[in-house]
Amino acid sequence: MLNQRMRSVEEELLIDMHLNYETDPCELKLDEMMEVEPEPEMIEGMPASDALTPADRYLELFEHVQSTRIFADSKTFPDCAPKIDPLDILIRYRRVKRRPGFDLREFVHAHFWLPEDYSKEYISNPENSLKEHIDNLWPTLTREPQDHIPWSSLLALPQSYIVPGGRFSETYYWDSYFTMLGLAESGRGDLLKCMADNFAWMIEIYGHIPNGNRTYYLSRSQPPVFALMVELFEEDGVRGARRYLDHLLMEYNFWMDGAESLVLNQAYRHVVRMPNGALLNRYWDDRDTPRDESWLEDVETAKHSSRPANEVYRDLRAGAASGWDYSSRWLRDTHRLASIRTTQFIPIDLNAFLFKLESTIANISGLKGDRETETAFRQKAADRRAAVTHYLWDDEAGCFRDYDWRREQQARFSAASIVPLYTGMATHEQADRLADVVRARLLTPGGIMASDYESGEQWDKPNGWAPLQWMAIQGFKLYGNDALGDEIAHCWLKTVNHVYAQHHKLVEKYHIADSTPQEGGGGEYPLQDGFGWTNGVVRRLISLYGEPSGN
Repeated sequence: MLNQRMRSVEEELLIDMHLNYETDPCELKLDEMMEVEPEPEMIEGMPASDALTPADRYLELFEHVQSTRIFADSKTFPDCAPKIDPLDILIRYRRVKRRPGFDLREFVHAHFWLPEDYSKEYISNPENSLKEHIDNLWPTLTREPQDHIPWSSLLALPQSYIVPGGRFSETYYWDSYFTMLGLAESGRGDLLKCMADNFAWMIEIYGHIPNGNRTYYLSRSQPPVFALMVELFEEDGVRGARRYLDHLLMEYNFWMDGAESLVLNQAYRHVVRMPNGALLNRYWDDRDTPRDESWLEDVETAKHSSRPANEVYRDLRAGAASGWDYSSRWLRDTHRLASIRTTQFIPIDLNAFLFKLESTIANISGLKGDRETETAFRQKAADRRAAVTHYLWDDEAGCFRDYDWRREQQARFSAASIVPLYTGMATHEQADRLADVVRARLLTPGGIMASDYESGEQWDKPNGWAPLQWMAIQGFKLYGNDALGDEIAHCWLKTVNHVYAQHHKLVEKYHIADSTPQEGGGGEYPLQDGFGWTNGVVRRLISLYGEPSGN
C-alpha cells in the first residue's frame, strides 16, 4: 500500500507539471518525493520513510513558509492541517505566488487549519497542593481518538493518550514512560493500558515506535523504553503484559536491523560492529534533510558547518532521536551546534535501554516456556554488558562515557551514565564508583544536572530534567545507595515545589546550578509548560516521599 501511495504521488506531480503553466517542469523536485535506497556504507542507512511529511507534500511552499518565519515556532506549520487536497494547495500556490499583492500569510490561513491551542483550557488554582495540581492537570493533557483530518501530519491513534503540553500536542515515546509513572499514582490505570496499546499498535503498523505520532517523526524512534513500560504495567497491576512479547521482539528487530551483515568497524542504521566483533547501537534517523518541525533552525545550523549539509541534518535528526536534543554529548565543539556528530557516538543510555529490552524478552520468554529464545536473549544481554564495559566504562575515572567509534576513544561524561544503574546493567562496583563522580560533578541542591558542560544547549549545565532525576534516584537505590537516591529525590521535589509556589505550574526543565532553582532555558524553542514527564515523576515521588514543604 505504501508503494502504491508513492506511485500515486509521482503521478499527481506529473499531472501538476502539465497543469501548472507558471512552473518549469525542471524545477519540480521529484527526487524529494521518490526516495532511492543508497548502497550500504559506514555512515549510511535506509532511505527515508514512505510516509509523506509536510515538507514532502508542499515542497517549495513549505520552504517559503518556514524560511520567512510567518509563524514564530517552526513546528506550527508542519502541525497545520490542509483544508483541501495538498496537491491542489500546491498548484494554487504556484499559480498565485508571483502575482502582485500575494500575501503568504493570508494564503496559509486560507488553506490550512492552524493547530488547536489548548493553553487556555486549564487555569491553575494557587490554593492547590502540588499533588492536587498534577491530578487535576491530567484531563487537560489527555487527547481522545477523533476523526482524522485528511493529509494531516498527525498520526491517528486508536486509544486515548497523554501529550507533554505546550507546543508538544502529540504523544512522545520516551516522555510517555515517565508520564505513566504519575498516571499510576493518580489511579489512572485505564490510561496506562490505553497508552501501552497505542505503542503496540504503532509497532504493528510502522515496525517501530516513532519519536511521536506525527508523519515527520516516522523516520526515527526515541530511547527504547517499551520494555520499561511493560515492567511498569506489571508493577501497577495492569494485567496482560506478557501479550506484548511479540511487540518487544519487533522493536528489537528494528534497532538491530542489518546487524548480521556488518563487518568489523562498520555501521548500518542503528547498529555498529565494534573492532572486537561486538554489536552496540547508536541513534539514527532514516532521513538526511532538515527536520520539518525545525526546518529553518537546521538550515541555519548547516550553514555554519564545512561538512555536507545532509550529514549535518542526519546528525541533528539523530540527536533528536536521542531525546537529548541537544547536548554537548553530540558535539565536537561544545559551543557550536554545527559540530554535531551524533551518529558517530555509541551512547551509554541507548545501550543500557537495549540491555533492558534484551533482558525483558528473555524473562517473558522464560515465563512462556520458550527456553530457546530465553537463552538466546540472555546471551545477547550478557554480550552487550561485556561490550559496554569494554568500550564505555572509564575505569580510571569510575564512570560510564559515550564512545566515539570514529575516533576510537571515550567521549564526554553526562547524567546518561546513570541509566545502566536504572536498567540493572552495571556492577555493584561500578555503581559505587559512579556515585562518587555524580556527587562531585552533577549533584546540586536542586538535583542532578544533565552534564557539567555549559554549551548553551538545553541538555547541559545548568539544567536538570525529571527523567534523569528518576533514573538516578531509583538506580542508586537499586544498588543499595539509598542515601544518594533519597538526597536527589528531596532536592528535586524542593526544586519543583519552589517554582510551583512562584508560578503555579510545572515546566519541562529547571535551572539547578545555583542555590535558588528557577525555570530552565537554552535550546531552540522557549521553555514549555505542562509538563507530562515532570508531572509523572513528581507525582510518583510524592507517593514515596510525601508532599514537599516550604518554598
